[in-house]
Amino acid sequence: MNIDEECVGCIINQSLKVALAINADKNLTETLLSNVTKMSQEFSYKLTPPVIAANVYEQMAILAEKDDLYAEVKALSTQKALSFVPMLQNKLKTTQDKLLNATKIAVAGNVIDLAAAVEFDLEEELDKIFHTEFAHNDFDVMQTALEDARTVLVIGDNVGEHIFDYLFVETLQELYPNAIYYYMVRGNPIINDVTIKEAKEAGFHRLCNLVDSGVNTPGFAYTHANRESQKLFDTVDVVISKGMGNYECMNESKRNNIFFLLKVKCNVVATSLQKSVGDIICKLA
Repeated sequence: MNIDEECVGCIINQSLKVALAINADKNLTETLLSNVTKMSQEFSYKLTPPVIAANVYEQMAILAEKDDLYAEVKALSTQKALSFVPMLQNKLKTTQDKLLNATKIAVAGNVIDLAAAVEFDLEEELDKIFHTEFAHNDFDVMQTALEDARTVLVIGDNVGEHIFDYLFVETLQELYPNAIYYYMVRGNPIINDVTIKEAKEAGFHRLCNLVDSGVNTPGFAYTHANRESQKLFDTVDVVISKGMGNYECMNESKRNNIFFLLKVKCNVVATSLQKSVGDIICKLA
């Protein structure tokens, strides 16, 4: 999914979000904004938003002299997500449809997105997620695919959200114990996306096979990935892709059995899916 004019404005606005996150002074804020605005004049409309964002965030990190622009915010997102875990674990213990509710928990976590044009409240989303229907609903197809799968790859998205992904993968292992599970993360800090660091802190390396994709993009851009993750992506039986950035990178992928789990948070993705901002999606590519 390539960028359009609305994406350009969103990416420029992200410079102000970064400035706020790092408590930048007026001069640095103006520098970030002016540099990203200048870069936007040369954006290629043949590229996806995550590929464009990779270059933009690399430049902002240099200007700010900070490797991980959202380090502090990511830590707070993790703490907030962890505070909901006991309640969600109890929900999963008592529900009659464990896979459906674990899937919805994973989607609810997708509201933790610092690059989104529209923001949602996590607690509010968790209150209503179990009573909300998927606007695009391929859940039954995903369930059938999982029943037959020997290998399953979950591609993570954002920090904080990854805590709910842990519950999702844990549930998959309980329901389909004969499959091998992989959880894939970004190659280095980009926006608030999950990397090896946060995934290990959450214990993914003990839960399943943890994979560093090598990508510097806020989405699994196949051509930016290392050979190990490309091979894994090509050969697993089922891919479960979390979030908009991964959707933007993979919605035109030709491989079978990719399922997109996300909350629609911008008009561009809403148009691509022919749905509305705020909808939740479980979609077979």
